[in-house]
This record gives sequence, structure tokens and C-alpha cells, in this order.
Amino acid sequence: MRVVVAGVVIAGSVLMAMGLPSVGAQEDAATKPEFYTTKVQPILETNCYKCHAGMFHRGGLNLKTRDAMLQGGHHGAAVVPGDAGKSLLVKVIRHEGPANDPMDMPPHKPKLSDADIATVEQWVKAGAVMPADAAKP
Repeated sequence: MRVVVAGVVIAGSVLMAMGLPSVGAQEDAATKPEFYTTKVQPILETNCYKCHAGMFHRGGLNLKTRDAMLQGGHHGAAVVPGDAGKSLLVKVIRHEGPANDPMDMPPHKPKLSDADIATVEQWVKAGAVMPADAAKP
């Protein structure tokens, strides 16, 4: 047990010495509106907004605002704040869409990178926090 605890302390110290945030710091960062603006929104803009923002809301889904994500589209809410496993957005970017209507996103393109998927998952797990001005259409 002491070896494991010492290993965790050493790993955390190495991350801090390298200037990398610890896991706890990364989780805390995801609860800030800036995390959405700097990390999540660029992923959505690049991969999702063409069909799910602005004038287009395929499947009845608009990903431009938090309220719209919570309302969802024809298949229900896009995000369940705090629960990435129940969030349709996470399922479809993982290419784990519903069995009765597989809708892997983005369609006809490769799956998002593991890093991008992890960023979106982290944001959803932290409560899907967005800045107040992002809530306006």
C-alpha cells in the first residue's frame, strides 16, 4: 500500500514539475466556463456545427447553446450533465450510437480523436458548464 501511495505522490510531483496540471486540477478546470470556450467549443465547431448549429438543426438538435443541448433533438437530450455514459453526444462521438438507429458522428468521416472525445467526456462529467454568453443563440 505504501508503494502505491508513494507512486501517486511521485507521479503528481513529476507532473507539477513538468508544468502539467494534476488530474484533480484538470477536473477542476473542466468546471470552468473557459474550458468549454477553449477546449470543447472548437471541437464542436469543427465537427458538429455544420449540421447542428446556426440555420441547421439536423435531427432537431442544436448544439449551439446549453439549453438546446439539454432539450436535445429527435433522440432526446444531447448531454446529461455529470453523466457522460448517459449523454447521447458522447455516445455518438464514440461511435456507440443507439442500436436501433446507429448515428455515429460525424457521419461519413473518421471518429474524433481519443483526445477530443476525452475532452468532451471530461466537460460533460464536470457538469457541461458553458459561459453565460454562449447560452445566447
